[in-house]
Amino acid sequence: MRIHAVPMGILGLTALLALSGCQVSGTGSENSAVAPITIATLPLGDDPTTANPIEVLGELLEKETGREVEIVDVPDYLSVVEAIRSDHVDIGFMSGFPSALAVNTGDVDALVAWEGNGDPVSTCVVLDDSPVQTVDDLRGKTIAFADQASSSGYFMPVYMLHEAGLEQGEDFESVFSGGHEGSFAALRQGQVDAACTAIVLTQRAAPAFPFAAGEWRAIGESPSMPVMATVLARQSLDEPTRVSLQEALPKVFAEENREALGAMASGTVGHPMMADPDPAVFGPFVDIAAVAGVDLGDLK
Repeated sequence: MRIHAVPMGILGLTALLALSGCQVSGTGSENSAVAPITIATLPLGDDPTTANPIEVLGELLEKETGREVEIVDVPDYLSVVEAIRSDHVDIGFMSGFPSALAVNTGDVDALVAWEGNGDPVSTCVVLDDSPVQTVDDLRGKTIAFADQASSSGYFMPVYMLHEAGLEQGEDFESVFSGGHEGSFAALRQGQVDAACTAIVLTQRAAPAFPFAAGEWRAIGESPSMPVMATVLARQSLDEPTRVSLQEALPKVFAEENREALGAMASGTVGHPMMADPDPAVFGPFVDIAAVAGVDLGDLK
């Protein structure tokens, strides 16, 4: 398995993929069913004492498909989508909202998707000595969000705030930190009053969640999501590879791999999985995205 880090935007991705040899086989190629499977993803798992879940995903896919796997780390969610859409990689692992954005373009397929289970997705974290006690107390405050395409770190908490009567740009100031860890750092350093994030992250130990008991409090809970995670695929993916992945992924995201998959197990392991989900399953995201000022219909 090979891993390539891409510290630049998507404009530099084509050249880097060509130089690294991380190229996608063409449709109809006689070697397409045995060529390496390429995955675009955000880097995860910075703890040197534990296995990187991205590497674990690659190893498990290699085991189940019998194919080499190449992983390309890209800087943000939308770069994952663009890498798939532009046929630079075969697949990408994404949360609900960026998946909805990608599928809506009509240029990316949802290979498999995991349904939500009705549990709340996001919350906003404050330091324990903060005067903020309720969601309404966030009025007039500065709030850190992970990424403008993040499900748990942006869309769902903004919707939660909207439901409580707080509108972005009017009732609170938004700061985008570039990731959940950046939001936590901004909160600890006093740069923001709250950091909105995934509830599952607050249940993890450091470094995934850097605050100890008694150092922080959770403010509010967002609704659940209809789709928790998706494996997106390029539309030119050959049929043997498509079938192989759809057979392998349920085995990869199985209960026995929960611990090894780390953060990637959240929203996947234990959730019902749909193969070739109908694009209509992403419909409920439209209204939530509109609250954040995103019209899925405009993204083509």
